[in-house]
Amino acid sequence: GQPLGPRRLSLRPVPKLPNMEAFLREALVKLKRQARGCLAPELCFQAVRAATERPFAEGVRRERELFGVLLTSGQAQALQYAFFAERAVPRWATPSGASWSSAAPQPVRKAAVIGLGTMGRGIVTSLVKANIPVVALEQDLEYLNKGRKAVMLLLEREAMKMEGGAQTLDFHNPARLQFTVDFDLLRDVDLVIEAVFENMALKKEIFHKLSKICKPEALLCTNTSALNIDEIASATNRPQQVIGTHFFSPAHVMRLLEIIYGRHTSPTAIATAMQLAKALKKVGVVVGNCFGFVGNRMMFPYVQQAVFLLEEGSRPEAVDQVLEDFGFKIGPFRMSDLAGLDVGWRSRKEQGLTGPSLAAGTPARQRHGQRYSPLPDLLCEQGRFGQKTGKGWYQYEKAGGRTATPDPWLHNFLSQYRDTHGIKSRFIDQEEILERCLFSLINEGFAILAEGIASGPEHLD
Repeated sequence: GQPLGPRRLSLRPVPKLPNMEAFLREALVKLKRQARGCLAPELCFQAVRAATERPFAEGVRRERELFGVLLTSGQAQALQYAFFAERAVPRWATPSGASWSSAAPQPVRKAAVIGLGTMGRGIVTSLVKANIPVVALEQDLEYLNKGRKAVMLLLEREAMKMEGGAQTLDFHNPARLQFTVDFDLLRDVDLVIEAVFENMALKKEIFHKLSKICKPEALLCTNTSALNIDEIASATNRPQQVIGTHFFSPAHVMRLLEIIYGRHTSPTAIATAMQLAKALKKVGVVVGNCFGFVGNRMMFPYVQQAVFLLEEGSRPEAVDQVLEDFGFKIGPFRMSDLAGLDVGWRSRKEQGLTGPSLAAGTPARQRHGQRYSPLPDLLCEQGRFGQKTGKGWYQYEKAGGRTATPDPWLHNFLSQYRDTHGIKSRFIDQEEILERCLFSLINEGFAILAEGIASGPEHLD
């Protein structure tokens, strides 16, 4: 008995819902926490809010206005640039004339990973997820069993996230994933990724062994974050097959794969590493060989500037806050705590910047005529390595904890440090924090481009 005329939903009044205000307030707080500096999610929220408050036609008009704001925003241009930059990096080229258009990859039917520390475990997990059979090698049974447990745990977690569960990964099948201490099992692999400690002598010993055991066409990759690829290659009888594949931690999550060619690396080797990145669903970026390559080399001055700010009167939480509000997922100090302060410390000791190999009489805050801050070294000497020890630039609820809280001990330590070195503490505003950290990053980027280490700004970005 109802008339069958048109029923336009858009003409009906907007229903009033209980607690709408409170719900929207909570949603906005949550959104701001997740969006960190991104404009679009907040404007989407405003569009939804307009829909609850106004008639349909007005709501649509408001949505169109908001869309117009986003369309012409700097953020939209930057996101479009990032989208296309990511798709430009597969078209790699080197100064010697090798390029993506002329080099063909070798097939990788079976791979090996040496070293089952944090990085090795993530790399094994990535390979298994990409359906590439893996041999995982450790130095002794104790490390092997520890590594095996950790890898199995990671794979169980990954399998749970996947449709079809664990049987899709089939990682209990030894033809898919094999753990061993025997180098002889690497005779038939197409590619080896070495992921042991950042120690040159150890890496050279392993590469010397690999060049005797692996088949001649096998690719020998190193997951070094800063060591010289050419020197590692010099320990082999096939430097053209040696290449850097620098994964970022955690390796099964992070999408970036830095691919570093040495003086002798063949175009085929570069093409194969790029093909591997694609198989692992990662973004491979081809760069040249220098200390720290591109990722870490740009990171050094950025983190260093952040530490200088602490010397002059800032605090870790203030610096992180500014950079995270700007849009970084994680500030430099929370990032250092997450990665582990001991990693950089070990590298600085090897470079002779700190520790027993530092020349007597070196000024505390200078190295090679440049400003230097010993703060990270001093924290490491106190056993503060970050999340893994429960204390670093922040304190955590326990060793291995994830929740960073500002640490009064550190604030006190900083003021004592300033007294010792006669540094007068001053207030540092947000703009100075942002500019000093970002400009350091950008300037290093230009230096890398000028030296031809990266072939274009898209690769850096």
